[in-house]
Amino acid sequence: MNRILLQSMVEAIAETSLPTEWADFDFAAFSASKTLWGYQQHALRNARNALWKYYEDFVDYRQNEPLAVHQQRKERMWQWYLDNALHGDRLAIELPNKPRLASLLREYYETENNRIDYQHFINRMSFWMATGSGKTLVIVKLIELLAQLTGRGEIPPCDILFLTHRDDLLEQLKRHVDEFNARGDLQIILRELREYDAARRETPTLFRGQEATVFYYRSDNLSDEQKEKIVDFRNYENDGRWYLLLDEAHKGDREDSKRQHLYAILSRNGFLFNFSATFTDPRDIATTVYNFNLEHYIQEGYGKHIALLRQEMRAFRDEDDYTGAEKQKIVLKSLMMLAYAHKAYERVQKATPEKTYHRPLMLVLVNSVNTEDADLELFFRELERTAREGVTDDIWKAAKEELWQGLGQSPSFEFEGECVRIEQKDWESLSWEEVLRYVFNAEAHGAIEVLIRPSDRKEMAFKLKTADRPFALIKIGDISEWLKEKLSGYEINERFEDESYFTRLNEDDSEITLLMGSRTFYEGWDSNRPNVICYINIGVGEDARKFILQSVGRGVRIEPIKNKRKRLLPLYNAGEVNRELFDQLKDKVQPLETLFIFGTNRNALQTVIEGLQQEQTRTKEKQLSLFEVNPEAQKHSLLIPVYKASAQPVAKDRPIAKFEVAKDELEFLERFVGACDDRVLLALTEKDPRSLALLRQSLQQPDEFYHYDGTKLGDLRRLLGRVLDYLGVAPEEVDTLKKLEDEIRHFRHITVTLEDIDQLSEKADAVKRYPDMVRELREMYGKVSPEEYEEKARKVSPSQELVCDGKRIVIKHIAQHYYLPMVLAEDEKVDYIRHIVKTPSEVRFIKDLEAYLEKNRQQVQSVRLVALQQAGRKPGRGLHPLLRPEDQPHRPLQA
Repeated sequence: MNRILLQSMVEAIAETSLPTEWADFDFAAFSASKTLWGYQQHALRNARNALWKYYEDFVDYRQNEPLAVHQQRKERMWQWYLDNALHGDRLAIELPNKPRLASLLREYYETENNRIDYQHFINRMSFWMATGSGKTLVIVKLIELLAQLTGRGEIPPCDILFLTHRDDLLEQLKRHVDEFNARGDLQIILRELREYDAARRETPTLFRGQEATVFYYRSDNLSDEQKEKIVDFRNYENDGRWYLLLDEAHKGDREDSKRQHLYAILSRNGFLFNFSATFTDPRDIATTVYNFNLEHYIQEGYGKHIALLRQEMRAFRDEDDYTGAEKQKIVLKSLMMLAYAHKAYERVQKATPEKTYHRPLMLVLVNSVNTEDADLELFFRELERTAREGVTDDIWKAAKEELWQGLGQSPSFEFEGECVRIEQKDWESLSWEEVLRYVFNAEAHGAIEVLIRPSDRKEMAFKLKTADRPFALIKIGDISEWLKEKLSGYEINERFEDESYFTRLNEDDSEITLLMGSRTFYEGWDSNRPNVICYINIGVGEDARKFILQSVGRGVRIEPIKNKRKRLLPLYNAGEVNRELFDQLKDKVQPLETLFIFGTNRNALQTVIEGLQQEQTRTKEKQLSLFEVNPEAQKHSLLIPVYKASAQPVAKDRPIAKFEVAKDELEFLERFVGACDDRVLLALTEKDPRSLALLRQSLQQPDEFYHYDGTKLGDLRRLLGRVLDYLGVAPEEVDTLKKLEDEIRHFRHITVTLEDIDQLSEKADAVKRYPDMVRELREMYGKVSPEEYEEKARKVSPSQELVCDGKRIVIKHIAQHYYLPMVLAEDEKVDYIRHIVKTPSEVRFIKDLEAYLEKNRQQVQSVRLVALQQAGRKPGRGLHPLLRPEDQPHRPLQA
């Protein structure tokens, strides 16, 4: 079962527990015009926590440490995953059936039974972030974080390499780095990987003051051989000491699997950071440090709703021969949906003088462009015919009714509980004239003419001769064949404006309402405008699924108000939109806040459904609401301790573990402190006089406080800060007692990742009803035969067992436990249910509690039997003492 582990592990690390060197970062600031969103800062904090755990908490990094120390960190990291129920054997790497690649892996890793333990690859973290969520900004800020931690000596000075699979994504990184550098703090110097040797000759360290050099390259040009643009990774292997940042670098050709191994080899003694919107490998999912995939992106309000129109829409190319009318209806339905969104936009603009939302746009994404009867050509032919001839009343009515059959049922949005809301009267009022006006920018149908720029061979626009503005744009790799083969006979006009229609799509006055093309613009392009996407003959393979998820991610962006990138309701709830504006718009904006998706054949539609549903259910957890506080707890005052920081550090009261430091640096620190006035030290360290007094005491008795085998820091101020932090650790001590309020609440969040939870729910419900069943039995006692009583009593049990995936849990009713029922697992590796009792010490406590209660129950039962005998009475047949409430003595409740 694929489950995210690293995120929950690092989010359990309290920020207050981190030392100053790790806590002092500005995660928000990016440039004069950009500040990172809360979720982007969250991703960076999680990354910082993971690095702290790896480079300080497991084994504290020291300069010039041997490589064996890095292997110790991997072992500790691996054990941490295992402690959190990772199935390590499932992640092991099988040596491929390719001798050359297998030999390469044996060169760098230990193998056993033709497998490599995944422990060797565990120095990595994944960022599962939706397309459009701003991954590149997070990458640039992560570079800043690595540079600052390197400068502070907290992590090794590994070189930084950024890899991605497309030139436009490299250009996007460069633009964001230029914007970041303009802020004037850290300067990130970008250099192509092939300049690596020259850069190292110029300077021995690539982190100098306020500069950090970062190398970049196309990930698909990295290999184990050298060609013109293909580089041999061995030339840049650098003993595996890279911080490697991958942006969708798992995409590319059939050699992907080999390249994944090359990335791991390059970063084996550094760290690997993997960014993607479409993780599918269980290794990437387990090591995800932050999950903000498409589902979370939308649920948090940052994206449009997704309405996947599930009605069957017949394809342009299929085994059956469909009529021209059927093909026209396919195009017409998508144009209707676009016009409906435009009407909503018009109503919104009239409702308020403020500039809000966007002019709706439709994307038509096709599989083939230049082949005979290409998908793009077939769609364009029907679009052109509809624009030229108009539509008959019969076709208009049929298309409208068929589309309403799906919309009128209020289909649910993907990932959400909300539904599409379209008023029937609004839908019925939609007219062909409005389609002409809102989609074609025209008042009457007419022939299409083509607009091109001679200097641009990648795009061509279309307008009706009855209009003065274009309405559609085709953007493909090369329009030459289209102009020669597919548009012969059309009127073609040249235009000489400098700016292309495509680059102006996001401008308020962009006339384009319909954008057609293949896969050339689904990445590296930002727009809030798409409200309709139509997929034509997109396949069903893994690449197609990823393409669909990526392009949907591009379509869900939203910006109701400038620089406010959430839907209206989340903005209002966050206080970022006033009540007056909210009331003006709330009933009008759903069409603008929705992305309507059409599939034009069964396969393409199924691909969308499976892709989105897989994205939705892969990490979906179901919460159980069967657990509650024991009613008996309400009758008792349960007290818990309240702690306070001790008035003085541990070192003041008792000996503590000695601080490791190089002897010559300690002697230098001793001379420096001895020569400094306390006022100077106070200004340097911002500590209190008591801390300085303890520092001086420790330096006068160095053998009691210091070990002399530490590595050199090479920075007196950092050493002074670390020593003061070490000496200043203050324990917590009990201050007082308080009544229990809401401190114990984990039982409210028991969640499972099982697809079918019926059996678990039934067993938990049966245990929950145990007291009622006991009362029913008590009322039956003496009224039925002993045999019938015993038969019914055997069916009443205070516990139930469930075994799933070979792992057993027990659901128990313990009358003296704080909440009922409770769930216990003796196997810590149970991973299909969370927030239960499975830590060994907690399990032992429950067993001890049960043993104690059983011992007292037996003592009470013995006393009862003696009393009956002394009274001259025999114990009745059918007596079931376990089920008699009076045999359960009241004991203090245990949490």
